[in-house]
Amino acid sequence: MGQLDEEQHWIRQSRDGDQEAFAALVTRYQRMVHSLTFRMTGSLADGEDLAQETFIQAFRRIASFRGEAKFSSWLYQIAVNTCLNWKKSQTRRAKANEDWAQYEKLFGGECAAMPPDDQENTLRVQRALMKLPPKQRAAVVLTVHEGLSHAQAALALGCSETTISWRLFAARAKLKRLLSIGSDHD
Repeated sequence: MGQLDEEQHWIRQSRDGDQEAFAALVTRYQRMVHSLTFRMTGSLADGEDLAQETFIQAFRRIASFRGEAKFSSWLYQIAVNTCLNWKKSQTRRAKANEDWAQYEKLFGGECAAMPPDDQENTLRVQRALMKLPPKQRAAVVLTVHEGLSHAQAALALGCSETTISWRLFAARAKLKRLLSIGSDHD
């Protein structure tokens, strides 16, 4: 069976819900997709997240692949759209951060009744949290702030417990760095 025939077989099997066949397609194209998402974001972590999102979207939409274009072209289209949507969300997040800062200046936020030291610490943590990639932030919010277990967070975010653990590990390292940088300026 030639490479193209093998690919067509995997696509047909994937349409029928065969996850192993789709895993073979992922293996074949993961380097291509990771390369694209990294170049689109300039971030290894964001690129990894977006590559994973690309393959999730591709699996969900595999029935819509008609074979009019090459499978790699179809995947590129999904990856580029995923990256563009990510960029829009990054812009919205930056705007939300600006709005949050303005709100804090005007109203003191929800922590106005706290002692001044607690207010500052709460705001520093919130600012650092907002600098995390959305998926890492979601993992922190669900497990730390909402008290969900790793299994419950994984269900809520549609990923594995291992993915939650890795996101939390990366988030803790980033938060530690962000919070230590902030304390240097006190």
